[in-house]
Amino acid sequence: MQRHQFEAYLDKVFDWRRLTAVLTEGRQYPLYPWSEAFDAVFLGSACQFGPLHRIETECRCGALHKRIGTLSEDMLAYAMQRQNPAEIFSLGCQVAQQLKRNGVLRSDWARGRVVAAVDGIEICSSYCRCCDACMSREVERKVEGKLQKSTQYYHRLSAVTVVSGAFPIFLGVRFQQDGETEVACSLALLQDLSAKLGRRFIDILVADAIYLQTSFVREVELLALDWVINLKDNQPDLLAEAGRLTAGAPLYHETTPQQDLQLWHVPEVDWPVADRVVRVVKTVRVQNAKRVKVEERPVEVPRIEETQAGKTKGKSSKRKKPKCSRVKTKQLAPIVSTNFYASNVDLGAIPPYFIHQLGGSRWTIDAQVFQTITTDCHLKRPSAHQDCALIVLTMIRVLAYTLTMVFYYRQVRSHCRGVPPGFCDMARQLAYGYLTLFSDSS
Repeated sequence: MQRHQFEAYLDKVFDWRRLTAVLTEGRQYPLYPWSEAFDAVFLGSACQFGPLHRIETECRCGALHKRIGTLSEDMLAYAMQRQNPAEIFSLGCQVAQQLKRNGVLRSDWARGRVVAAVDGIEICSSYCRCCDACMSREVERKVEGKLQKSTQYYHRLSAVTVVSGAFPIFLGVRFQQDGETEVACSLALLQDLSAKLGRRFIDILVADAIYLQTSFVREVELLALDWVINLKDNQPDLLAEAGRLTAGAPLYHETTPQQDLQLWHVPEVDWPVADRVVRVVKTVRVQNAKRVKVEERPVEVPRIEETQAGKTKGKSSKRKKPKCSRVKTKQLAPIVSTNFYASNVDLGAIPPYFIHQLGGSRWTIDAQVFQTITTDCHLKRPSAHQDCALIVLTMIRVLAYTLTMVFYYRQVRSHCRGVPPGFCDMARQLAYGYLTLFSDSS
């Protein structure tokens, strides 16, 4: 059977058919094997088809018709509801191990270390309960112009993503349980990844200020992880002490056409709540940005005398507002940002600027990973909003995003001689390739 270039690449690099062949069937009397349902959701997510209804259409009479065949949306949801999410999680871990063996996770700026970011995201928020696993909260919203309290239902998940490579790579996701905090959910995910991937698969963990808690830091260090976490108002004593010790002249000052950066470094700052000392780096960055200002300027319009016959008797003519033209001008608008980073990284001979690089890499999971997988890969479209089916669907979408990113950077961009296509353009080319795969076989 002829294979698509994308699947041929996965078979060559990951032995993809062998990995997916061991996925067990969760149904007792299936009309279609789980392998076909998995391929339909996986390839549909890789082509960015979005909801299951669109995947059903593509399987029935679209790009996936020749590759998959006719499958219904209900059958896909029924199959995912009865699958074991742990198998999809293990499949993602095997992919991550192969990527590390192939050297994809390495980078020069991280000095040979694998840096991962942990964060949470909310999906599937609505005002009606869709499954038993939905979490709930009381919110205020406007109904017919009046504020009233309503119960909102939603899901949250934690994700761990490698941010030290040339492109971000998901290691795993875990859905937050009702009554569980984001920090506890992320810690459980890190422990699951440590059990699957082994110790020291990740070298440094970066996170937002919500994770700077005594219990979380202690458990992360038990996993043999170094950490760099933003320092904000949730640790007022540590922040006040760090601000006092960094009130003098900066240790490092860099000026470029794009920005002006000042850096302070304190190797030991007392953290009273945790009864320990931590390393703190403070940065003040002034970005030379420009702001577009729109001004309305009046335009002179030649006045036309109105004849007496055209005037309406008994009515005075209304004055019209003078016409204006909108003029856009760019003005300098410097953006000043101050950041504190707490860390336990032993720098040795490494300059403190490395902590600033590590702390800044955390924005990759917000600005790039969650943004792309939400807008392009339809993370927030539930399609199959059942407790287990939603988890399996999300894990398959995350896995498809990871492997298409690997294929895009390692195969498409690296082999393109001209201007490379965008990520969404590559997904459309994948769909077109499936549509024309067997066009010459008739």
